[in-house]
Amino acid sequence: MTDQSKPNVVFILTDDQGPWAAGCCGNDEVRTPNIDRLASSGMRFENFFCTSPVCSPARASLMTGRIPSAHGVHDWIREGNMPPTATPYLDGLTCYTDTLAENGYTVGLSGKWHLGDSLTPQHGFSHWFTLLTGGSQYNDAEMIRDGKVEVQPGYLTDVITDDALNFIRENSERHFYLSVNYNAPHTPFQGHPQDIVDSYDDCSFKTCPQEAAHPWAIPGSRNHLGNRESLKGYFAAITAMDLNVGRLIDLIEELGLRQNTLFIFSSDNGYSCGHHGFWHKGNGTFPLNMYENSVKVPFVMSHPGRIAEGKVSSAMASQYDFMPTLLDYLSLDPVVDDLSPGRSFHPVLSGDTGEAKDEVVVFDEYGPVRMIRTQEWKYVHRYPYGPHELYHLLNDPDERKNLVDEKSKTALIGEMRQQLSNWFDRYVIPQLDGSHFAVTGGGQARKIDIDQCGERSFFERG
Repeated sequence: MTDQSKPNVVFILTDDQGPWAAGCCGNDEVRTPNIDRLASSGMRFENFFCTSPVCSPARASLMTGRIPSAHGVHDWIREGNMPPTATPYLDGLTCYTDTLAENGYTVGLSGKWHLGDSLTPQHGFSHWFTLLTGGSQYNDAEMIRDGKVEVQPGYLTDVITDDALNFIRENSERHFYLSVNYNAPHTPFQGHPQDIVDSYDDCSFKTCPQEAAHPWAIPGSRNHLGNRESLKGYFAAITAMDLNVGRLIDLIEELGLRQNTLFIFSSDNGYSCGHHGFWHKGNGTFPLNMYENSVKVPFVMSHPGRIAEGKVSSAMASQYDFMPTLLDYLSLDPVVDDLSPGRSFHPVLSGDTGEAKDEVVVFDEYGPVRMIRTQEWKYVHRYPYGPHELYHLLNDPDERKNLVDEKSKTALIGEMRQQLSNWFDRYVIPQLDGSHFAVTGGGQARKIDIDQCGERSFFERG
């Protein structure tokens, strides 16, 4: 039996799951009994933010505790995943998995990596079963195991879970950390278990209003508007994934490990399914957007006896806080990094959800688009010329009225803009500063060489 003072960790990370897309988040249409099970046995954060509303930058920030302008991943990685251009985008950076491995944890990955060089285990991972790139078909998908690409028969969400279950069984007598990185509910919206798809035939999808097309919506994000089959596929992908979350919890309980296992559930970035008149995330529009559904993600931590049960915290936190929080929770020394803005929210997990709401400010970036977010206000600044946005979230939580041109808000905008500028000046590496790059949502073509920062060579047009 393992040391009870050194808990195991199972981190379940989904792909493109909106902050609204689970029962515990207030959605009474999508069926997620096992995600809800984790929430009822732990704490859910209703104000948890990704660092960038697209997958690779967000995942890099989770791993390193840095913002995109300090780790250099500014868009989803288009090139560099596989030979002949395989490139480890996080090479030279310290990830929390490095620290876990150095402290005796067996570290495993089952599922999506999408941070470059998918063939090669890196950053402390000794178990490596992953997708080739950032997306995949859902049936009979190609996966990498032991440095080889093989077709894995069956439904991909089940396949990822089968591998994760085997890892848990093989390491049940050790201290282990496991990333279960599902590609669900990422596109495509076809190929999911038909019985689950059919179970949503009569769903009204009132939680996904198909609004008139947003004037900035890109063609791909308009195509799904009003499409019930896309809605059924998105919901079915989540429910099928939730069934597999249940399999993970059940095995941990069967092995007698639940009291010594921390479960974490989250998504890389948010998602909209017709909200605001588009589908997708930050790159569902151009200019790129920072709507709440894009920058917020579901986040749950559950550990019986250690984390307050059935609590919902309104504390604001970001993915750049994840690394210091996890290491703090595991009583491991923090990684000393002057370019990491994160702080541990471990104290909140005890149930003290009444921390001062005005003390925390959250920042986001997606290339030249930056956001500063308080409990009351959100300001979005687009370099170099705009358009900019200001929303009073207490009165306008759906972000319907842009107040940026109101003269009465000039002083507030000036203060928030200055705070935004000062914060990013503190945490960016000048050669990696996203405000200087032409990031459009079309993908990152190669790793940024800080000695050769030609603007057009790194990013694809959306």
